[in-house]
Amino acid sequence: MRQQYARRSQVLALAMGLIAAMVIVQMIRIQYSEEAAIFREQASNYAYELRTFYPDRGEIYDRSGHLLAGNKTVYEVGVNLGTVFDPNAIATAVSVELGLNYATVMQDIQNPPESLSYLVLADYVDADQAAYLMELKRTLQEQAPEGSLGGLTGLEFKSHPQRSYPEGSLGSNVLGFVNREGLGYFGIEEKYDTLLAGNQVKVLIPTDPNKAFEIFRVPDGTTLILTIQRDLQAAAEQILDEALYTYGAQGGTIIVMDPGNGEILAMAVTPRMDLNQFWNYGLIYTNASEFNRAISYPYEPGSVFKILTMAAALDSGTVTPDTTYLDTGSILVGGATIHNWDMEPWGLQDMTGCLQHSLNVCLAMVSTKMGASTFYGYMDNFGMGHLTGVDLAGEAAGRLKIPGDADWYPVDLGTNAFGQGVAVTPIQIMMAASSIANNGRTVTPHTLLAMVRDGRQYNVPAQFAGSPISEETANTMTGMLAYSLESESSLALVPGYRVAGKTGTAQIPVNGYYDSNQTNASFIGWGPVDDPQFMIFVWLERPSASIWGSETAAPVFSQMAQKSVVLLDIPPDSVRQQIAAR
Repeated sequence: MRQQYARRSQVLALAMGLIAAMVIVQMIRIQYSEEAAIFREQASNYAYELRTFYPDRGEIYDRSGHLLAGNKTVYEVGVNLGTVFDPNAIATAVSVELGLNYATVMQDIQNPPESLSYLVLADYVDADQAAYLMELKRTLQEQAPEGSLGGLTGLEFKSHPQRSYPEGSLGSNVLGFVNREGLGYFGIEEKYDTLLAGNQVKVLIPTDPNKAFEIFRVPDGTTLILTIQRDLQAAAEQILDEALYTYGAQGGTIIVMDPGNGEILAMAVTPRMDLNQFWNYGLIYTNASEFNRAISYPYEPGSVFKILTMAAALDSGTVTPDTTYLDTGSILVGGATIHNWDMEPWGLQDMTGCLQHSLNVCLAMVSTKMGASTFYGYMDNFGMGHLTGVDLAGEAAGRLKIPGDADWYPVDLGTNAFGQGVAVTPIQIMMAASSIANNGRTVTPHTLLAMVRDGRQYNVPAQFAGSPISEETANTMTGMLAYSLESESSLALVPGYRVAGKTGTAQIPVNGYYDSNQTNASFIGWGPVDDPQFMIFVWLERPSASIWGSETAAPVFSQMAQKSVVLLDIPPDSVRQQIAAR
């Protein structure tokens, strides 16, 4: 009997075990079934949703904290076609406030495509206009009889950011602009587009409002602080505009740079545009190289190039400041005759006199005496034909022909010496000349002073591009150029400050020939001579009042320098020397 009970117990235990196993198998099957997967997905979607967050674009400031580029909120105004109550009221309101065509709006609302449920009426609507329509919608809804809808029911508003430029056209050629797709074009906006734009982030966020604290906060784009000084930039643009009017020039450029560290303090270029109306770009510029001629528009610089030729000759030992030359008014180089700018002989001159009177013949003699290998080697070290690396989008490299190029001829060794037959940008000349003003060291021009990210500021250090000449050569050249200006009572002189510099007048090639009545007038200079704190480049295109740089670009330099010493708080030479003597 006892054996019979034992057998029954075993059968019952086995049955219970089989039932338990079947339950476990069924649970596993249900857990991994297609229906369970759908349920989990629905539950997940109900609690969270995948959303893309776009950061606000980083702002741009000048070195003193003035906002140059920021963001403002604008609106997309549209109609929810499923909730429209009174198309006539909506068409009337948007036609009056937004200037839309009443008949077109009515037609679009009453006869939309079958698959369309939401109709965009206008985008990039100013916040004030959108606020007025929102208030009007609310008022009409409040005044509507109980149980009915207001006349603007169905009108909806979606906010989004838009790039804003508080200063309009100020510094437009430096800043560039952002289009409606959020892409940066030209200048800072294009060069640092990735930093400014930041990184979009896709995250799961809770749909339950009670869990709003879990919503991800995407970091804004990097904020940039520029080397530009807003007041100096405004002064440069005003002086440039007045110079174009006074001298009848077709265009121009003024750049102010610190020759000790390459910081660009102002860069005024014409034409300029209101960055808030970037869609007018095609009406102002015919091609991209015109947006910022200071970095993108190579031209033949003329006699400002002579400072590089003379610096190379001094540094190589080809000449000394006291080396003399009997100028007969012409010289034969490569089978071609080169003349002075006035077609006249200047007699016996030393090298300072050659610079002071800007004698083409003398500089052609200097370059041929150096030889092609030495001359072009120095020009390469000065950066001619190379990008400067300035942190603005669209820089052009220019062109310096060298022996071996198909279009180089022996006469080029003579003409290149005084800036003819070479193509450079203003920023290239400034970078090369910085080695003379900065004790032989070439600085890399730049516009970015610092970056601000996550509440921390990261300063951008100065960069140097080499030492093409010695400190002794640099100081000798500065002294020669300062003496040249003082000896001829140049219009470039700055009261109270000793400055060094050189004019340039280059005939413009037209239909394969140089037109003596159309010139590029230039001047480059720096000061104070004993402690250079500013370098200024002036370029006037096709001035009609006078073709000579000494009569047009030189006085503009003086005017800009006088403004610079005030805004940069540089005391006169006598004051600084008294302070240094204490």
